[in-house]
Amino acid sequence: MQKEFNVIIEKDSEGYFVASVPALKGCHTQAKSLDELMDRTKEAIELCLEVQTEIAEIPDFIGVQKVSVEI
Repeated sequence: MQKEFNVIIEKDSEGYFVASVPALKGCHTQAKSLDELMDRTKEAIELCLEVQTEIAEIPDFIGVQKVSVEI
């Protein structure tokens, strides 16, 4: 059975790409390249699915928007 997950990807201050899977609590990974990150993300999802008995409802992805505020 195939299941799709939304993945949030950010780049940290040291240049690593960091992936988080909101529907799977604690499912995160990082890598130096996006190709490696995608491989690691699939592996992390598979590992998380092995130990988690409950998957959060996966909402429809709408988009990402940057918002500027004065600090």
